[in-house]
Amino acid sequence: MISIPGIGHGGPSSQRRLHRRIASLRRGDFRFGPLNVFLMMGIFVAGLAIHVSVFGVTVEAVLYALVSAMVLSVLMALLPFWETVIIAGAGDALSLFVEMRPEGSILLATAVIAVIIAPSIQIAYQWEKAVILRFGKFHGLKKSGLFLVFPVMDKVTQFVDQRVRVTDFSAETTLTSDTVPVNVDAIAFWMVWDAQKAVLEVEDFAEAVVLSAQTALRNAIGMNSLAVLLSERERLGHEIQRVLEDKTNGWGITTQAVEIRDIVIPKGLEDAMSRQAQAERERQSRIILGTAEAEIAEKFAKASEHYQDNNVALHLRAMNMVFEGLKQKGSMIIVPSTAVETMGLGALGGLTAFDRSGAAGQPPVEPTDPTPTES
Repeated sequence: MISIPGIGHGGPSSQRRLHRRIASLRRGDFRFGPLNVFLMMGIFVAGLAIHVSVFGVTVEAVLYALVSAMVLSVLMALLPFWETVIIAGAGDALSLFVEMRPEGSILLATAVIAVIIAPSIQIAYQWEKAVILRFGKFHGLKKSGLFLVFPVMDKVTQFVDQRVRVTDFSAETTLTSDTVPVNVDAIAFWMVWDAQKAVLEVEDFAEAVVLSAQTALRNAIGMNSLAVLLSERERLGHEIQRVLEDKTNGWGITTQAVEIRDIVIPKGLEDAMSRQAQAERERQSRIILGTAEAEIAEKFAKASEHYQDNNVALHLRAMNMVFEGLKQKGSMIIVPSTAVETMGLGALGGLTAFDRSGAAGQPPVEPTDPTPTES
């Protein structure tokens, strides 16, 4: 496999890797979704109701409960880390203690309960499995549905999607075995069958699959000629799939299929191949024409055997040829005088003249001998 350096390292593949990097950086210790926001708001509303029943309604308490619930929800949704929970919860409790002491004890307890319980209840969707680490060690996998995590101690390192995924990858400006630069686009169908291996064995298994598929595609291009690439796409897809399967099976990932979507060759080479195809078709047509001529000559040679030493048959054939020619209006046939004498074409010419004069509405012309004799 040979590739042109400096080309093919940008574009959609680089953007895709950048997006994965950003997503991995945003991946936190837990997932703070709509259910968690609802729990946060519900706990603060319940605490506010208890506070009002004890100390009465105050505008300061209502504003504090609502603003605290919204600010904490936004912070945890944007930064789902236990550090955010500790810092934001401590800051909220400290501000409450300063502003509303000693009546703020109920709201203070409400804030502490909210920041502990709201992110501790997690939900995994039907197609997901959650990988749990406790004190940095693998603790277990959580199936779809609700589950609890212990604050600070547990970390949901990743929610692994176990559905079949479709990933596109390409090999840009890669040379084939006959030194033709091509751009090849392909897609891979793969899925995670062991979430524990996929998360613990590989840093970013999705990027690893894409890069491995791209490398396998480049190797396949380098080992085959352009003609093979264009005519045996399915076989190349199976070869790339087998290479990927051998590599990713130890990561808990299986590759179900690889399909080559498009092969782009340079425009100049495309024109040259078109001219080559036209020349090949012209050669084939000439070969077919020559073969037909040879078969016709062979048939004539066989037919001549029947006319040999058979003057009557040859005479009848000659008369038939002349008759076919005379049937065409405006045609002229030149034959040797000896042939005219043997075939009696004087009568034949008279019949032809009679036919023409009758068609013109004129009296028939007496037939004459078409072969005048010398005196």
